[in-house]
Amino acid sequence: MSRIGKKPVSIPQGIKVDIKDRVLTVKGPKGELSINIHPDIDVKIENEEITVTRKSDEKRVRALHGLHRALINNLVIGVKDGFTKKLEIVGVGYRAEMKGNKLQLSLGYSHPILFVPPADIKVEASTPNNIVVSGINKELVGMVAAKIRSFRPPEPYKGKGIKYEGEIIRRKAGKAASKSLK
Repeated sequence: MSRIGKKPVSIPQGIKVDIKDRVLTVKGPKGELSINIHPDIDVKIENEEITVTRKSDEKRVRALHGLHRALINNLVIGVKDGFTKKLEIVGVGYRAEMKGNKLQLSLGYSHPILFVPPADIKVEASTPNNIVVSGINKELVGMVAAKIRSFRPPEPYKGKGIKYEGEIIRRKAGKAASKSLK
């Protein structure tokens, strides 16, 4: 049995969980999220816990078992606390600033990049070198952070670009190192 799938998801105080027509809805102080439950997966709410079980032991259904438990757990955490991703900008002249609800990025191109985040996502540029992406949907927060990072991913020689906070960039030696070996 799935190690992740068999763990129950506890429902914290102040969170309402409801199942209707194979749609699980979670409401909390930060908002409301819902997920469609696969027909081969059963979800039960009892004793302030959500348990996920599967109907068969096929490989595909076993994978869905752990997936659904993880997605439900992310919904509960999202409406209770929310999720954040922090990005760092490295490079001379590279910066980010908010222009209304749009994020303006100067990343060494001939033009600034304007990024409009989705409605459910909050993007902040508190300092010119830091961007914070936050929201209640973990998948959407990760996708927006990845999109912003894709405008100028970090390069391996000087490490310039947009990287996740704490991300380690493997550095390469430049041309000078290859000449010294001859």
